[in-house]
Amino acid sequence: MPRKPRLEIPGYYHIINRGVEKRKVFLEKADYEQFEELMCHYAGEHGITIHNYCLMSNHYHLLLEISEENLSHFMRQLNMNYAIYFNKKYERVGHLWQGRFKSWYVPNEAYLYTLMRYIEQNPLTAGMVKELGNYPYSSYRHFFEASPMSHCLKESWVVKRYRGDAEAIRAFFEYPVDPSDLREMREASSLIEASNQEKKPDIKRLEEELTKAEGTKERNQCILEAYESGYSQHLIAKVLGLNQSTVQRIVKRTKARK
Repeated sequence: MPRKPRLEIPGYYHIINRGVEKRKVFLEKADYEQFEELMCHYAGEHGITIHNYCLMSNHYHLLLEISEENLSHFMRQLNMNYAIYFNKKYERVGHLWQGRFKSWYVPNEAYLYTLMRYIEQNPLTAGMVKELGNYPYSSYRHFFEASPMSHCLKESWVVKRYRGDAEAIRAFFEYPVDPSDLREMREASSLIEASNQEKKPDIKRLEEELTKAEGTKERNQCILEAYESGYSQHLIAKVLGLNQSTVQRIVKRTKARK
């Protein structure tokens, strides 16, 4: 059975992909640089903004921003062309990646700030370096020096926000991140991960279904039905003018009463 397309709405996305069987996908400096070059090239072609990234030996983290429904196309080209390069170079055949990339929609600034720090602090957390600036394969150092990748990051949140203020950039990224905070934000935000939708969400229909409900009980039931039919909690919250965490609690509570 063919896979259904992902639901892609404009905004920020946290992307993760791993090597098949947890194998290393970057073996030497040239491999990291090839992936960076491909990422920058295809991001430019698709009009995608790269905000942060970190390439580890067997997986990577990207923070991207899209303005149209082209995330899957971009990722397919990036992963496919890097796999072609890697397999040819190391004389191997077969899949390089564990599967389709994982993607989470980032719905608010609190999560965005935590996520940017988390991505950059990966090598630090893993004990690979003692300072962020010592890791060569993340976006961090490119915010301080001119390079092909710094050009690729010129539209990033950090560049636009801090405008070359090195001290402010360091202070922002060195702020400690509690992994439990990140998990809680993911859960509270009901992030969109590999959402299997056959078509774009019908927002007008969603509005009609939610606004016709009379009373809190009926409204909550409509929220649950909308969620179970494929609408994200983020979109439901946006239509109703509620916090996403509120919608999550309603869904959980209403489902428990069924």
